[in-house]
Amino acid sequence: MEKFEDFHLHKFNKYPENLHKTIGQFNVFHIETRMRKNQEFPVHIRRNFFKIMLFSGENTFKYGNQNIKVSGNTLMFFHPDIPYSYQPLSSKTKGYFCVFKSEFFQGNYKLDLDNISLFKSSIPPIFKLSKSNYQEAESLFSKMLREVEGNYIYKYDLIRNYASELYFLAMKWTPPENLFQYGDANKRITMIFLELLEQQFPIQHKTDKLKLRVPNVYADEMFIHVNYLNRSLKKVTGKTTSQHLFERICTEAKILLKHTNWSISEICDVLGFDDLAHFNKFFKKQTGINPRSFRLV
Repeated sequence: MEKFEDFHLHKFNKYPENLHKTIGQFNVFHIETRMRKNQEFPVHIRRNFFKIMLFSGENTFKYGNQNIKVSGNTLMFFHPDIPYSYQPLSSKTKGYFCVFKSEFFQGNYKLDLDNISLFKSSIPPIFKLSKSNYQEAESLFSKMLREVEGNYIYKYDLIRNYASELYFLAMKWTPPENLFQYGDANKRITMIFLELLEQQFPIQHKTDKLKLRVPNVYADEMFIHVNYLNRSLKKVTGKTTSQHLFERICTEAKILLKHTNWSISEICDVLGFDDLAHFNKFFKKQTGINPRSFRLV
């Protein structure tokens, strides 16, 4: 996991002195003034801070296990629990980004970023913006830049308001179906299932253990028959319940293999497999390679 301090050292070769004096360690930048020559591919890892990016240009972002192409004006929200990376930025890229730790919204001002709907949907919080929406978001970033460089005693209260407004605007712009407000029963069941599935991740501690692993358990949690659950998922997504479970468990296995120093036995255990042989067989069937070889690639 990349830490807030490491981010500044790696990107800018220094740790800004003013961050030591702020609560929550907030910073905001112009993208174009922070690009380096001969950029390396950013590592696909989790960070211990939140990031909001207003991006103008073309690129491919990897968010979790999805590759997402963006073009034009795009607003993106990144959560510490979800690994992300992107291709080196082109010289034509413009925009802004801000970074901050969760403590920035604690105390007297609380925005519960872990539980807002923006991060509860199975659809990544990446928004293609109209001209007017881009201008609205750009105005908020401009205000944050102005305040972070100023000396006003309450500047971080203002910045919290501006950052909060970006989250609330994004939720306002989110299509209703992304917030689980479905009229169609099959779609509603599908999104409830996906929400239950995602609530189990990420696995962050060796004492955690996957509890909901088989279709019957999900059906029981939702008070429906497993066949009904399977039909609904198949109709909406084209995938069976088991396929969804296998893919998500495999995705988490890949993340733990690449981004932790846990032993394969420990990863096998937190993912709820009975033994290492079962986990090896499952992983190889899903990826075509065994866990040990995947970790070394």
